[in-house]
Parts: sequence; C-alpha cells; structure tokens
Amino acid sequence: MPVTSATTPLVALTNISKHFGEGDTRVDAQRQVSICVYPGEIVGLVGPSGSGKSTLLNVIACILEPSSGRMLLDDELIYDARWLKRDQRKLRLDKIGFIFQFHNLLPFLNATENVAMVLELAGRTPAEAQRRAVELLEYLGVGNRKNAMPATVSGGEAQRVAIARAMANRPRIILADEPTAALDSQRAGVVMDLMSQVAVEQRAAIVVVSHDEKIFNRFNRIFYLRDGYLERVQENGGST
Repeated sequence: MPVTSATTPLVALTNISKHFGEGDTRVDAQRQVSICVYPGEIVGLVGPSGSGKSTLLNVIACILEPSSGRMLLDDELIYDARWLKRDQRKLRLDKIGFIFQFHNLLPFLNATENVAMVLELAGRTPAEAQRRAVELLEYLGVGNRKNAMPATVSGGEAQRVAIARAMANRPRIILADEPTAALDSQRAGVVMDLMSQVAVEQRAAIVVVSHDEKIFNRFNRIFYLRDGYLERVQENGGST
C-alpha cells in the first residue's frame, strides 16, 4: 500500500450527510460518513441495496449536493456546508472520470471517437484528441479495435474503451458504478486488473460501487455501508 501519514488523499469526506425530503417523508441516505481515498488506491463501496452506495458516489461526483459535512477533492475544498465551486460541470470534466455498469458508448461513434469526444469537450483540437484517444486504447490493449463500432466489440472490449474514455483528461479521481456486473469472471478480472494498473501508474484514486463479490479481493480497502452509515472498513492490502 502506498498510503502513509505524509500522503494527501485525493478524496476526503468528513461527516458527510445527505437526506431527501423533510418531516415524516425524510430519508437519510448518508449519515455522517467520513472516508479518505489515496493516490494509487482502488477502493470498494459495498453494502445491501438502499445502504447509500450510489448516493455517496454521486456526492463524490458533485452530482448530488450533501446536506452537511465537508469534502475535498484533489486537495481542494469543494464543499463545506455549501458548494465552494460554482461550476460543478467543469469540476467533473477536470478532475473526475466515470465508468458505468453498461459502457454507455455512443453507438454512432467508433472506439477512438468515443474517447476523443471527451477531450474535444475539454477544448483539445480534434487532432490532439484523436492522438490521445489512440494512445489510451493502445495502453489498455484495445488499440486493434480503435476503428470498431460499439456494436461489434465484446463486453470486455467495450468496458476497456469506457475506461479509456474515463482516463481521457487524466483525472485524479475515477468513479465506477458496478463496472463488472455485466461481465463474466474472466472479463471482470481483466477489467479490475486494468483499473488497478491505472490507479498505480497514473497515481489516481478509484472508487468502485459493487455487489460483485468476485472482485472484492481486488480492492485495497472496502468501505461497508448500511442504512447510510459507514459500518466498517476492511483492509485488503494489495500490490500498490
């Protein structure tokens, strides 16, 4: 594990709470959750349905506003009882990459174009975006599929393209929502190995929501949530 007392976390949540509604209809999805995720780590958010995993991921993604607490991303104070960054869209584009259960590749763009699109949205020229996209696809072992349309690639290949898209802007934080649920054990293992490689080599923090027990041993740490509370933390060690 690369984590030491001198290491600054890339994700730092302190007493984050999130509720929906008020009065008798109030639902507490998060109850004073505090976690840190460090460079080079891949961690899991685990728990039964309704435990608050996806809500917490959306809070980290700056999609949902917390009800209270404090959040730093990449050593920048983002939320402290209120948003301190007004443009959450730019924040997500600059700092955060997303990987989903279903790759969500645009069906009318080939693999390279799906990755390059993110770079062009961030202001890169089409030529720069294409170069970076091909470089990432090669890095993730699917360079030979750079011109393939999403409908013609396997589930594992599509998920690698999705990882390349998440890495396009070199984000320090990558958030993954059930990234292996649609894959068999072998392909899930390949995807997790690639994500671990990205965490270590890019010094990124990767947070994964998962029910997929076959990948739990790939996490450096597992945060177990129940009824909105952080119930316990399991240290798995790991190769980072």
